[in-house]
Amino acid sequence: MGVLNVTPDSFSDGGKFLNTDKAIEGALKMAADGAAIIDVGPESTRPGAEPVSADEQIHRAIPVIEAIAKKTKVCISVDTTSPKVAKAALDAGANIINDITALADEQMAKLAAERQVPVILMHMQGTPQTMQFEPKYDDVVAEVLRFLLDRAKRAEQSGKLKERIFIDPGIGFGKTVEHNLTLLANIDKFVKTGYRVLVGPSRKRFIGQLTGKENPADRVFGTAAAVAICVAAGVSIVRVHDVAEMMNVVKVANALRKEA
Repeated sequence: MGVLNVTPDSFSDGGKFLNTDKAIEGALKMAADGAAIIDVGPESTRPGAEPVSADEQIHRAIPVIEAIAKKTKVCISVDTTSPKVAKAALDAGANIINDITALADEQMAKLAAERQVPVILMHMQGTPQTMQFEPKYDDVVAEVLRFLLDRAKRAEQSGKLKERIFIDPGIGFGKTVEHNLTLLANIDKFVKTGYRVLVGPSRKRFIGQLTGKENPADRVFGTAAAVAICVAAGVSIVRVHDVAEMMNVVKVANALRKEA
């Protein structure tokens, strides 16, 4: 999954794809580089980010989604917590809802069930405004897993088929470096639930803290290590900024996994 943030303020690529033409160009390059999914995000969810209105999100995302859908057969996901935005995105050609609140809004759950599209349910402690203010867990793996299984079961009860539900532990969303490392080291436990798993470690702050790389764009090699661990554990989707580089990581890690 390639990350396409059509925002001015995302932590890594804010402003890079705010222009519609540049966003379309970026999406087509990701598709050419091997991305199976383009994740269009019209609202930053970096620590401290402020909410963006549904109308502004639609203004940013819909022309891009329409163009991607016309120019390539790649799947398109919309990264939003707004049912209004998600509906507009699906109408424009998106195929997947990526919701960092794990269908907290009942209208989003209803929309996903009605359209029978895949949904990505993510764990987050707090909100983007508060999530990095001293996050605490007694057992981060057990608590995150419990939350995701609860939300996944709720999604099934609302009419979602299990094979269309992905769970995401939310690396960097209300977690310390130690929490992130513990989740990644135990990502096989999420895979063993029977739900397909998505992990988004790309360029995250914990990688910068471990490697000393302050600039997110310099965290490619650190991201590659996390991606390799995820692939080896059987994760279904890795969400990344550097598609071409991570495709190489995925191919090698997959080949080694098959030989193991």
